[in-house]
Amino acid sequence: MRLDKFIAHASPHSRSEVRQLLRTGRIRVDGEPVRDAGLALHDQSIVTLDGQVLTLQGPRFFMLNKPTDVICATTDSHHRTVIDLLRGQDPKGLHVAGRLDADTTGLVLITDDGQWSHRVKAPGRHEKRYRVRTARPITPDTSARFAEGLELRGEEDHPTLPARLELIGPCEALVWLQEGRYHQVRRMFAAVGNHVEALHREAVAGIELDPTLSPGEWRILTQAEVAAGMPG
Repeated sequence: MRLDKFIAHASPHSRSEVRQLLRTGRIRVDGEPVRDAGLALHDQSIVTLDGQVLTLQGPRFFMLNKPTDVICATTDSHHRTVIDLLRGQDPKGLHVAGRLDADTTGLVLITDDGQWSHRVKAPGRHEKRYRVRTARPITPDTSARFAEGLELRGEEDHPTLPARLELIGPCEALVWLQEGRYHQVRRMFAAVGNHVEALHREAVAGIELDPTLSPGEWRILTQAEVAAGMPG
């Protein structure tokens, strides 16, 4: 990569500003001052600006504990978005890897890596785990019906993929899904004659929501979490 291109990508400076930095001797490559904007860098080259090492910014990966009444969109003129909650982060290129509706809380993954988010969302590749509270007691046959697949209203020709349900209280359960249809958990419970009162996503693709994150808080994913989102 050319030196001027590298600096423009690794710093907030434009190409024209980079040329000025070079002329004034503020750029060094491997400890030596350089003024040639077209210098070809090698993989091991160390570039510094005023003594600070410059590195290219790689893909960004965040987890957010989404509160209610925040939407999974990049911009919106009427509502707060999950991107709005990433205070201090450049929103350019960021998007949601698996949306939640406004009334659903919990784990949202945000990245600027399109290939990674596509793999995370691919049906049948990764499970998502939800904690559900229902209006009425969950009937004993619900687990078996979820495992068989359900015909949702408006999608009768396309049953859901098998889902796992674990009852943890009369009106509370954990649900594991392999896909992410529109309002799927709510529609599945509606299909068995119940109503979801509260829905919280706890995990996606082996990535668990950090229990230290309060609603609206976020953190950068660890390398292990990023790797978990990639299929084997």
